[in-house]
Amino acid sequence: MAKIKSTKNSILTINPHLYPQFLLFFSPKNHPRNPPPSSSPSSCILLSLTLFLASILCFTAINPFLDTNSVSIITHTATYSPLFLASLSSVYQDPNAEDNDSPVSLSVTSMVPLPPRSVAGNSSEFWKQPDGEGFEPCLSFGLKYRRRSVKIAREKKRFLVVVVSGDLLQIRNQIVDAVVIARILEAALVLPVIKGDESEFSEIFDVEHFRKTLKADIRVVSSLPSTHLVSWQSLENQIPYNVPPFWIRARFFKKLNEEGSLVLTGLDSKLSKNLSPDLQKLKCKVAFHALKFAKPVRELGNRIARRMWIEGPYVAIHLSLEKDLWVRTGCPTGLGSEYDSIINKERESNPEFLAKSSNTNCPLNALEAARLLKESGAPANARVYIAGGEPFGGDRAIMPLKTEFVNVVTRDMLARDVELNPYRNRSAILTAIDYIVSLSSDVFLPSYNGHMARALQGHRAYVGHRKYVTTSMNFKGQPQPRGKRRDRDVIVFPVPECISNRNSKGSLLIIYCLTTSMNFKGQPQPRGKRRDRDVIVFPVPECMCKH
Repeated sequence: MAKIKSTKNSILTINPHLYPQFLLFFSPKNHPRNPPPSSSPSSCILLSLTLFLASILCFTAINPFLDTNSVSIITHTATYSPLFLASLSSVYQDPNAEDNDSPVSLSVTSMVPLPPRSVAGNSSEFWKQPDGEGFEPCLSFGLKYRRRSVKIAREKKRFLVVVVSGDLLQIRNQIVDAVVIARILEAALVLPVIKGDESEFSEIFDVEHFRKTLKADIRVVSSLPSTHLVSWQSLENQIPYNVPPFWIRARFFKKLNEEGSLVLTGLDSKLSKNLSPDLQKLKCKVAFHALKFAKPVRELGNRIARRMWIEGPYVAIHLSLEKDLWVRTGCPTGLGSEYDSIINKERESNPEFLAKSSNTNCPLNALEAARLLKESGAPANARVYIAGGEPFGGDRAIMPLKTEFVNVVTRDMLARDVELNPYRNRSAILTAIDYIVSLSSDVFLPSYNGHMARALQGHRAYVGHRKYVTTSMNFKGQPQPRGKRRDRDVIVFPVPECISNRNSKGSLLIIYCLTTSMNFKGQPQPRGKRRDRDVIVFPVPECMCKH
């Protein structure tokens, strides 16, 4: 409550001169020849009402939560409590203040989705949101961290350059780790270089927003100064997986001090997921606040999300049906022997894929996703948004989903050609649009536990524990056949019934395995001390606490 009170006080003191001006405007002029008129009760009441209405107009004009460039959180705030909105904000900063380099409010930097819709009737249970158990964002850094920030945020001698690659969510994860590494090395961070994508950092993310949000943590610069020339041949890419902060510092700090600059690449999953509480909070600050999409991308994504939201509740399904995923996993496509043979031939020409026989973690095809939704209680008229890249097999690949649900739409169906044409060959930006629409969905279902699924799991938890449906059939290591042992449940030992028997029509036994092992997730899940759990996927308890 203290935060809300201090916010109001700051609002009232932004333009203190307005109130005397209102009083002067409504005060009668003193004329030397005429005595001052006596005030009547009615005129006093009129003056009071006028001042009250004027103060409301002033408050609306300077409301810190009114962000026209992002999904509105004022028009539909009935679902969000004032305490939750306040928890996304540390302090309010006047956007019109002279100091344009001041850190922006965390409430503005957080990408808040449209609120879930309440539904009555037989399908109400499917749309019901999980219990958040009172967990809300909290990013209060320790005293030692804040003291060190004074020096680190002004660093002008050491510079870290990072080269990131992969899909949008891989890029996002590497940028998050890059910020943490810059903090560990007490270095200024040069805007990351994106390799292998048509878009630059500034075309995907809001650069100024990124810089201002992290101003209190590290210094972010657009490029290396002329005094710090760097040789791209000397870049560091031999970093082991899951290295702790002391390894980073021991390996690079001396070199950075001597040369003034350091180039790192190949950061995907290299930094340990078990960090100090302050560094975990910094990861959340980067992922959920600093990495805000660029204004054109954000506005288009928000428009498409509103076109879905305005018609009622909707499900977002991220269908991972791209050809490269089928080749990488070696799973049957569910499209028949003709398509499976294409995948097998491509795998045979790439021996590295054959060495990774991975029938143990197959993506759901469209039929399985449709059956899973249906068995979980989704009504036949549910509005379904399909996110994801071009499916292998084209329309045939998603036809089973359209057969079960009549209101299936895609990004191309909702957007006008003139809106999407600038981004047709920009896969990262198209993924960003899908991400925004999926974040605002009432229910989210990923067909594969990939980068998109994990990113949205964490983000939907951070903004209020939004519901998502998945299965527990993800396996690590060598699967064990169930055999004929009566005490072995097919859900615990799904081989061979649930794994090897997939066919083009979809085995009923597979559907049974999926529906009986599905989890209605979205409720708080503590990260615990598991080495494979990332705080930006499981933000409780480091980045979320009970108020």
